[in-house]
Amino acid sequence: MKNLERYVFGSFLSSFFLAFLVLSFVLTIGLMVQIVSYILQGVPMDLVGRFALVSFPETMQWTVPLALLVSSILVFSRLSADSEIAAMRACGVNLLTVMRWPLAFALLCTFVCLFVNNEIVPRGHEVRRNLTRRLNVGSGLELLEPGRTINEFPKVQLYYRARDPENGSLLDLEIVDYRDPKCTRTYKAEQAFVRQEGRDIVLDARNLSVDPVDPSHPQSLQAETFRWRVDDVLKAGEYKRKEKDFRFFEMLREIAARKLAVKEASAAAKAAKDLKGQSAEEAPAAATNATQVASSEEVERDHKGRKKRKFTPREAARRALSDIRTEFMKRWVFAFASICFVLVGVPLGIRAQRKESSVGMGIALVTALAYYLVVILMTSLSKNYHVHPEVLIWLPVGLCVLLSAWLIPKNL
Repeated sequence: MKNLERYVFGSFLSSFFLAFLVLSFVLTIGLMVQIVSYILQGVPMDLVGRFALVSFPETMQWTVPLALLVSSILVFSRLSADSEIAAMRACGVNLLTVMRWPLAFALLCTFVCLFVNNEIVPRGHEVRRNLTRRLNVGSGLELLEPGRTINEFPKVQLYYRARDPENGSLLDLEIVDYRDPKCTRTYKAEQAFVRQEGRDIVLDARNLSVDPVDPSHPQSLQAETFRWRVDDVLKAGEYKRKEKDFRFFEMLREIAARKLAVKEASAAAKAAKDLKGQSAEEAPAAATNATQVASSEEVERDHKGRKKRKFTPREAARRALSDIRTEFMKRWVFAFASICFVLVGVPLGIRAQRKESSVGMGIALVTALAYYLVVILMTSLSKNYHVHPEVLIWLPVGLCVLLSAWLIPKNL
């Protein structure tokens, strides 16, 4: 490596590690607050340690690309402001040669992020969810956070606005109980004292309303005081793995399985369509079964357990396939942010003059914000297979490549 390249790359590395440490600290403040709250609430230290150990690596998918972007802007804007870029051009130095090692390091970071996103983050997500379940089940209701819907209990969702600091009661409590497939009950209470008896939750509520009472009585019930027991709700069940928990090869196998499910559902729907107009005697038994399968519906529920929309098996299979494909592509797009941010950050830094360095930094930060906003938007549309979110999620990568292809030649 020549002295000039070593000088530029050394400055780039030092800026990268400094930015990485600062960003890691900023992004883990919330996690550290949560860990401290668990310690103050008496959670065993071994569980707290495991929780912290698997949670910190998740920040790398954000901190590594952002640190590369910040270091690219800072280093090359300083070189431009000190007229070192102009001196290199006067000496006939090709700026692509100076950019070579930062780009190579960004490519290495891309592969590291690919490994982190596909192996470490999914494993950490699964371990954290299992640990959260253990904390909630093992320590009762004391660790349940106010202001969020609690889904850790089987077929029961619980929400309360705040906890009374004087007596520990729960304020504005709402419980959705859909253990009975024929009836989903909603319990609302202004104030409730909740205690744990074995694996049961006992609720002593004031100003309680129940809607409905039972399937035969759809009206609501009001009561000033009421004791309600949920039997065996704190039983530790097996955690059902989600798309975020699948590692690389598991993801590939799951995608193949969901593709097969889409083909089977499509074949059943086609058979059902072909059978329209045929009598029951003319239709073969296998086709009749396919018709029954194709006409069945799956129900999507909201966070309160209420029915939102019904989907045919074909629609449900396509939604599931689109969801896992989008999750898989999101990991790749997050990893490619490393090389994209350097491709964009280096020419932006070179163009920045002494009085325009803040402008270049602002443009770079807007680029990063737009990059992640598109990824988050496509992730939120992951089940909407009509728009192909697994393809559109690559849009920020393509835009960064086009922007760098326009900026780099103008700064050679």
